[in-house]
Amino acid sequence: MVVQSKHFVSSPSLVTDSLQGLCVLNPNISLDVANKVVHIANQNRARVALLCGGGSGHEPSHAGFVGEGILTAAVCGSVFASPNSSQVRRAIDLIDNDKGCARLVPKNYTGDVLNFGLAKEQYSATHPDKAGSVKFLVVGDDVAVGRTQGHIVGRRGLAGVCLVYKVAGALATLGGSLDEVYEVAQYVSSRLGTIGVGLEHCHVPGTSVQDNHLRADEIEIGLGIHNESGNSRISPIPPLNKLVPDLLQLITSTTDPERAFVPFRNDGNDEVVLLVNNLGGLSELELGAIVNETKRALDHQRIKVRRVLAGTFMTSLNMPGFSLTLLLLPRPDDKNAPPVDLLLVLLDDKTDAPGWRWSPKTEPARTLRTPERLTASTPLATSDAGKLRASNVASFNTSVEHSCRALIAAEPEITKMDSIAGDGDCGLTLKDGANGVLKALEEGKVTGEDVIGSMIAVSKVAEEAMGGTSGALYSIFFSALAQGLSGPSTVATSDVWSGALNSAQDRLYTYTRARPPSRTLVDPLAAFIETFPSGLEVAVKAAREAAEKTRDLEAQVGRSAYVEGGRLKAERVPDPGAWGVKVVIDALFAGSK
Repeated sequence: MVVQSKHFVSSPSLVTDSLQGLCVLNPNISLDVANKVVHIANQNRARVALLCGGGSGHEPSHAGFVGEGILTAAVCGSVFASPNSSQVRRAIDLIDNDKGCARLVPKNYTGDVLNFGLAKEQYSATHPDKAGSVKFLVVGDDVAVGRTQGHIVGRRGLAGVCLVYKVAGALATLGGSLDEVYEVAQYVSSRLGTIGVGLEHCHVPGTSVQDNHLRADEIEIGLGIHNESGNSRISPIPPLNKLVPDLLQLITSTTDPERAFVPFRNDGNDEVVLLVNNLGGLSELELGAIVNETKRALDHQRIKVRRVLAGTFMTSLNMPGFSLTLLLLPRPDDKNAPPVDLLLVLLDDKTDAPGWRWSPKTEPARTLRTPERLTASTPLATSDAGKLRASNVASFNTSVEHSCRALIAAEPEITKMDSIAGDGDCGLTLKDGANGVLKALEEGKVTGEDVIGSMIAVSKVAEEAMGGTSGALYSIFFSALAQGLSGPSTVATSDVWSGALNSAQDRLYTYTRARPPSRTLVDPLAAFIETFPSGLEVAVKAAREAAEKTRDLEAQVGRSAYVEGGRLKAERVPDPGAWGVKVVIDALFAGSK
């Protein structure tokens, strides 16, 4: 097939133009143009605020769901690219409310998780008294990637996340507390399964036409919303009455150990909400037929459908395809589950968000007692992290400088490693970060007189000067380290550092599934932290050995996971990110003497 590769655009800033058009359509929302944040113009600040976002190209998600009854704000990246953490931080500031509450709901993609997580950690580092008021929920509902293949990264976030938005947003509008909103959203997230199918891949405006087209008589199962290939291709194209039951089996099966993510019982008593989603390029004529066939197939499986939603919710630009999502509703004997009627009330609750499609509202939609509306509470005061002095200020500053200069000197070596094990930019990325920290040191933003402030400054440098996955990981770690250092102590002793390092490692593990041994920067970092109580010299040696061992490890996550493993083993190239951590730790030790 020939992919549709022509587009109507007036400038390279297609995303901004589109968001401005959305504001023309809906006068109840506003746009922070610089950060591409769409938010409710006159927010009710007595309610929990919900923030989502991600790459553009999935319209109406995410910005189209900003409105009363769903989302308070959405932050948008470029097409299929995560917004950076500064954008997300700006969004958090825009929706800050009298309850001091916000909930971040990214889909399960590395960039979204890291940048939303980094924004949360930075906010918590600079506002430690408000750290508990920001909840973080990652949604993954894809069943195309089996457990074995996705055991590290987990399930991708697809159209099911829209049901999480609606339920959580409606409960917040009805006055639910932060914990209530989070718990219901978490429950819904755990009961979702989605599978997608496409006639062809999509085309990103401004890019060349790729050659991975499907044949005219071929479809692809398990496509991702970022144009990722699926897990199988089928030819010839089966009729809907054959295709749809097979797709549903991928969601409802309890015998497939790779894909039994949702606890269906298949005993005739399962009840679901069905979402039939247009991936962007499908005709309404076809979509109606898909809805009809899916309802028939579920009836045949003796699965009761309590609600049907259909239309364009989460697209992959102009992809000619659709996805099916099932939300398995709780049974009376399910412990700690919200009542079915409450979930249906929340789905049925009205919203003025332009992207939410009309759906029938059947009884008992309004018969259940809903949570009482909450009154405004006293806003929490903004506070900054306290100061903590290094035990030896001069040694602290010298060690930081030595580490930065060592990284700069090691750039050619790390770049050479990364040209084999990755995309060739690791050395330059670390060099940019080192130069940024040196500048902060010269300006007094990094100093042993204020260790917590220094960690926050280093985190900011990593975010802005480094960028990408490495920058996000470093920034999250140093933000978390700043939080761990906060406390009654006024001097950063070894015990204080040890506790903070362990806390930062735990927080970092929230946003990456890499665990040693993984052939990533986590290997030497974890070795250093875990042996730190035995003394700095022991910890440095452990980190050095862990970095060396990455030469012989098989890549499971990170950039090397995409490189042919035989070449890495043959050349015994260490992981560039791990080597960068080794360089830093070696220099810190040398500078502290």
